[in-house]
Amino acid sequence: MKFFEPVRDLSKGPTLVEQIVSALQAAIQTQLLRPGMAVPSVRHFAHEHGLSTFTVAAAYSRLVAQDWLSARPGSGYRVAVRARVAPAASSSASWQPPKIGASWLLTDVFADHSIPIKSGCGWLPAEWLNEAGLQQSLRQLARVPAMQIAGYGQPYGYAPLREHIVQSLAERGASVGVDQVLLTHGATQGLDVVARTLFRAGDAVAVEVPGYGILLPALRLAGLKVYGVPRDADGIRVPELERLARTHNLKAIFINTVLQNPTGSSLSMANAFRVLQVAEQHDFWVVEDDVSRALLPGVGPMLLALGGTRRVVYVSGFSKSIAPSVRVGHIVSSADLAADFAKTKMAIALTSAEMMERTVYQVLRLGRHQAHLQRVQDRLREAHDALGDLLDKHGFEVFSRPRAGLFLWARPTTGKWRGKGAASLAELALKDGIWLAPSLYFDPEQSDSDWIRFNVAYSLDPLLWKFMRRVGAAQ
Repeated sequence: MKFFEPVRDLSKGPTLVEQIVSALQAAIQTQLLRPGMAVPSVRHFAHEHGLSTFTVAAAYSRLVAQDWLSARPGSGYRVAVRARVAPAASSSASWQPPKIGASWLLTDVFADHSIPIKSGCGWLPAEWLNEAGLQQSLRQLARVPAMQIAGYGQPYGYAPLREHIVQSLAERGASVGVDQVLLTHGATQGLDVVARTLFRAGDAVAVEVPGYGILLPALRLAGLKVYGVPRDADGIRVPELERLARTHNLKAIFINTVLQNPTGSSLSMANAFRVLQVAEQHDFWVVEDDVSRALLPGVGPMLLALGGTRRVVYVSGFSKSIAPSVRVGHIVSSADLAADFAKTKMAIALTSAEMMERTVYQVLRLGRHQAHLQRVQDRLREAHDALGDLLDKHGFEVFSRPRAGLFLWARPTTGKWRGKGAASLAELALKDGIWLAPSLYFDPEQSDSDWIRFNVAYSLDPLLWKFMRRVGAAQ
């Protein structure tokens, strides 16, 4: 069955995705498709209408987000039950792109499922996750007697998981005890606990530029003065760090050691030693954010292993390697500091979720997690190679080529967008259902440069590169 005749001259009307959305909305409104009925598969619909499967999949994703369709694994797409009372509306009226900005990045982006192409997101695709391992872990958790999980749990977190973290760190050259490990509600809460405990309003801290965007509002909420230190492909610009330390009496630097967000780069060993030397000379803390290490094949510098807990506070978590919704992180520090961190954690949120901590522990101990990580690393390497080729082909400059982790940092060097800043390009992309992550997300001053963070697992869609060519961002 054909639902419409595609108009391929996009200058005369809506995009092909919008045409599909409007056609299926009309079919549902006229009861040609009734609630609960199956709709054609993506492949079948694409064949019948002479369209790309990527185009059809993007339209179906938008219809699911708008509650016109429902998607069930193994059962395809069906008309949603609520669709029988949905008002008739054109695609352009029923979906409006959100506004680019720091507040959207901090809140709505994590719940906004209406954007089909999520090139700017910070997580692995759902189909890349260890679904079997998670399900097995949850089955194990269901057998835990209720009396063992009836209370709030230990303030430091689930002891077996803390012991596992100690063992894992020892394998990487960092020797710590269980009393030095505090579990948190994700690594981001860990960073917040560190900031609230170690520093006072008005203290000066340094962050990388570009750096982790969600950290910036947390530091400002703590009343800290935040200064940026430029990051090169092999690490921090040490002379600039030294200058800040001399002129602003720095209390700390927050730093991603390997597979940095957003550049994807890792510190060289020489750069890691220099950062620790400057911190020792000027007596400030090094807060190591190490959430992506599980995605790194082989080894890379670990500041905790190099500098120990006298100078380094180590923060990590499992959102990149297990699942974003499994909100379990950890802080590693001296035992005395860990006790202070535990008091702060209890003051702002009581204990962390032992149910989630038990789930993570079961995933790690069941023996399949390392094989899963190897598969993810292999897929990421392939995606890096493919995206790197696309970026080269379309005239983009690439900051670093790690062939690992989630991110590549790149900017257009040709076309009309060169030198214009990435924010306007990202605004335009949202109208086509494409989420880009421009540089202002990752800068304490929200400076709008040409750089863009690409999630390699989400950035191979031909529609993304068709958009880049159409708007003149690519050659």
